[in-house]
Parts: sequence; C-alpha cells; structure tokens
Amino acid sequence: MSVPTRQEPSGWLLGALGTLVFLNVYAPQSLLPVLAREFHAGAAQVGGVIGATMLAMAVASPLVGVLADALGRRRTVLWAFALLTVPAVLAALAPTLAALNAARFAQGLLIPGVMVALTSYIGEELLPASRARALTMYVTGTVLGGFLGRFLAGVIDARFGWHAAFWGLAGCAVAGFLLARRGLPPERAFRASRDPRAVLGSFRTHLHTPALLAACAVGFLILFTLVGTFNTLTLRLAAPPYGLNSAQTGAIFAVYLLGVVITPVAGPLLASRGPRFALLSAVGASTVGLLLTLAHPLPLIVAGVAAGACGVFLAQSAALAAVQRSVTQARSLASGLYHLSYYGGAAVASVVAGHVFEAGGWNGVVPLVVGSMVLAALVGVLGWKRT
Repeated sequence: MSVPTRQEPSGWLLGALGTLVFLNVYAPQSLLPVLAREFHAGAAQVGGVIGATMLAMAVASPLVGVLADALGRRRTVLWAFALLTVPAVLAALAPTLAALNAARFAQGLLIPGVMVALTSYIGEELLPASRARALTMYVTGTVLGGFLGRFLAGVIDARFGWHAAFWGLAGCAVAGFLLARRGLPPERAFRASRDPRAVLGSFRTHLHTPALLAACAVGFLILFTLVGTFNTLTLRLAAPPYGLNSAQTGAIFAVYLLGVVITPVAGPLLASRGPRFALLSAVGASTVGLLLTLAHPLPLIVAGVAAGACGVFLAQSAALAAVQRSVTQARSLASGLYHLSYYGGAAVASVVAGHVFEAGGWNGVVPLVVGSMVLAALVGVLGWKRT
C-alpha cells in the first residue's frame, strides 16, 4: 500500500502571496513628495505614512505569532488578506494626514498575519529539501511586491491621483485571499498551542536563544537601512536639480527588480555557505552601493541604490534562514519576534532618517545607513557563530 505524498504549495504561489502582501507595505513611499505638498508636511512628518505601518507591524508581529500558533497558519493568512481590504479603502478616503496615518497603522496590524504565518507554514509544512527554495521564492515575491507597490502607486498617482493607489491595494488584498484559499493546502504538521503557560515557556526559550536574538537585531538594522534610504531618496530626487515627479521616482524603484534575480541565487548560497557568509556578502554590496549615491549624476545614484538594495535583500534571506535554523518549536512566535525587530527598525528609520535629512541632507543620511549595515554584519558574525 503506497503512502500518499505530502501536498505542498508551489514556489510560484508563495512568491505571489509575498508580492500581494508587500504591495501594501511600501506603496506610499513614491507618493511622499505628493503627500508632503498635499498636507503641507515636512520630511519627518510625512515619513509617518510609512512609519505608522512599520510601527503597527512591529507591535502586531509577536501577537500574530501567538495567534497563528493557536489557530493555524493557513487560517491566519486567509483572515489577514480578507481584512486588509478595510484599511485600504479608509486610506483611499482619508481627508487628512492623521486619518491616512491611522488607516496605514491599521494596515500594519494586519500585514503580519500573512507574513508571520506564511513563513511559519513554510518552515513546518514543507519538506526540508524544498524549504530553502520556498523561503527564497517567498522573499523574491516580497521584493517584487516592494517594487510594484512603489512603482504602480507613482504611475497611478500621475494619472488618477494618490487616492486611486489605495483603491488598487484593496483589490490586491481580495486577490491574495482568493489565491491563498485556493492554493494553500490544509496543514498536516501543525499542532495547536493554546496553553498560555506553553506560550510563555516558548517565549522565554526564544529570548534565551542567542542566534535568534542576533537574527532579530540584524533584521532591525537592515530594514532601518532600506527604509531610511528610500524614504529620503524620494525627497532628494523630487527636489532640484532632479525635480522628478511621482511616476519618475516610482520608476527609480525598478532597482528592486534586481532583487528578483538576486534572491533566488541566495537559496543555494545559504545552503552551501550559511547565513554568515551571505550576510557579509550582502553588507559589502550595500556599503559600496550606498557610498556611490554620494555622487551627483543620476545614473550613479541609481546604480548605487541598486547595489544597496540587493545587499539588503540578500541579508533578509540570510536572517530568515538563521531564524528557521535557530528554533524547533513555536515557529510563528519566533517569526513574530523577528518581524517585531525588523519592522521596529523601519519605524525608527522613518523618523530618524527624516530628521537627519532635514538637518544634513543626503550627505547626512548615507553615513547613518552605512553604519547600520556595518553593525548588522558585526552582530551576525558574533551571533550566528554556532548556527
């Protein structure tokens, strides 16, 4: 009697779900100059449109991890996609910057429901032989979603206004729900964890796992770099001598498409050399690229940002691999703790980088983000020594 093979979701499905959820995360970034004019806000103030979402994602991630460990990963993904339609509509109708920030905060509370639960689903439901490729495909999808969100928001704004960009996000949330419902097989390895004492025990265990804590710190630093760079880059390029509009600044984010090529390469690299090697390679690429953006010609700026972004994408793959290596239980909670740190870095960068840009311009931002990446390399080398 033959044993039925385990049904697994395709890598393309996981990549598509990563794309659809990440469309929500960074879409307003190319709109920041438009929103600054619309609401008469400065760089640090308008950066809150991104920061509100990141702060909510950071706060919600551990709670979503506990919820997904109790209710199931697939169910959490479905509900998160379904509910994401509501704040997208509220953002489209927002009459003030405060109302827009509130809607973006609500989006941030729901986005981890997909991200945290889906990465835990991959770690638990997929066979080890296909797990690394699946994680890489998911990260590739998030990279593509990061580009498409920024690019399409800029294009839509140039033709229909910024409100229409958020209507598009509502439609993407519906598409994500339908795709996950059809393509994610029911869990087989999942065992519900609903005992509060067990949750607290797992939480204590995670807090005493050095490799996991190092991964969380690396996550904080690499997204601090990415958000600090792109939040202020749009403002730099919208000002003289460049004077780019929202569609043109959105097109600059085409450098994200390089991540769609780079991150699939990260899977074999991580499998053969480990997260530390991948992280050091990533930091080297990012540092060189970010320093190149100090030049004034636009092509050199774009080339530097491309190298910097590719480094961050590879670092993200390394950190996710380190999380999966460092835990064997309560994976959603561990993933939630990682995302707490990861998006906490983004929330801090949205404010800090804005103030640094107002005080010292781009020449002040570059040392800030380069220092963040170098510190990430140091933490990873020391913290992942035994992984």
